[in-house]
Amino acid sequence: MPPYARPQDPHPTQEREPVEGSCPECGHEELCRYPVNSEGGWFIVVKCQSCLHSVSRDHWRPLGPLEMLSDSI
Repeated sequence: MPPYARPQDPHPTQEREPVEGSCPECGHEELCRYPVNSEGGWFIVVKCQSCLHSVSRDHWRPLGPLEMLSDSI
């Protein structure tokens, strides 16, 4: 198999970490933490899975999931 084989799953998904608490907008208790890439770069967000309200949004590493070797020195 080549080193960069085509993924078998036609719909890749980002794993989301459940977070305790409730949404300040809609009141649902379905909060998850996961990385997103948007106009400002990579962020780690906590979002309501019902209404998609952002409970928190913190800057992450410049290359997101890719770690630079210089960061570990």
